[in-house]
Amino acid sequence: MSNYHDQILPFLPLALEDATLPELPNHYRGKVRDNYDLPDGTRVIITSDRISAFDRILTTIPLKGQVLTQTAKFWFEKTADICPNHVVSYPDPNVVVGKLLKIMPVEIVVRDYLCGTTGTSIWPMYKSGKRDMYGLKFPDGMRENQKLPETIITPTSKAFDAGHDEPLSAEEVVSQGLLTQEQWDQVSDYALKLFARGREIAAKQGLILVDTKYEFGFDEAGSIILADEIHTPDSSRYWFAGTYLQKFEAGERPQSFDKDFVRNWVNSQCDPYKDDIPHIPDDVRVQAAGVYISAYEQITGQKFAFPDAAMPTLERIRKALLK
Repeated sequence: MSNYHDQILPFLPLALEDATLPELPNHYRGKVRDNYDLPDGTRVIITSDRISAFDRILTTIPLKGQVLTQTAKFWFEKTADICPNHVVSYPDPNVVVGKLLKIMPVEIVVRDYLCGTTGTSIWPMYKSGKRDMYGLKFPDGMRENQKLPETIITPTSKAFDAGHDEPLSAEEVVSQGLLTQEQWDQVSDYALKLFARGREIAAKQGLILVDTKYEFGFDEAGSIILADEIHTPDSSRYWFAGTYLQKFEAGERPQSFDKDFVRNWVNSQCDPYKDDIPHIPDDVRVQAAGVYISAYEQITGQKFAFPDAAMPTLERIRKALLK
């Protein structure tokens, strides 16, 4: 992986922690993104450099917001023929202006492998003995990180009020009135085609697209539109194709972009669910930034364009949006 240590250092003091622009209306601050809903029916989405884990913001990773925005831009452009997306324009490397949508109350997760660690992931459930999950039947005798017999969709309810996402079957999505049958058929068709395109392009870059999460919304006409981000290192799991089989046969974790760098450091210092988060050293933040930049370059096959380190990030964004 490329080592950008010296190029990243000047961006440490420029890491974008807060993207508050008082001159823009209807500010909503998410864990990573700051959103502004404009009167013209568009939404300004600024991706900050915040990194969140353990249900809290840990620190900032310099240039992470640009990596996520530019990776999503690459994929939105590569998949525009499959499914309409929310993009209107990219006024700045950290900013997308998108159509204002009514977000679908279902989160769509597509999976190709038996893996994961969270409560809604299929491997922990499978390991505990479950064979019926998300309305799907799984065969006995599978191992962690094994390729599934076919690509599957594991939808979850979208918890808007800090609740937890709950696993759903396709039948429950429709019977609970979250989506109509027609909407479910359309969104699952989109999701499988988007994933297939992602898998194909990733394979050319020596990567396996393992699983991903999509967020869809409805425009004013009720059409289904892809929103948020697509196939970024934050919304997707990638493994290195060249070492996958060897690692799988040895019962080892597949090689991936080690984005858990910061999470692992915090875990080694404290109980992140109970204790205060200690100050995260700059060298950990710089190494994490290097992982994100390497991920961008390997996923897209493009060179990362470092911005001008002479201008504070928020000032640059403000200038771009004023235009």
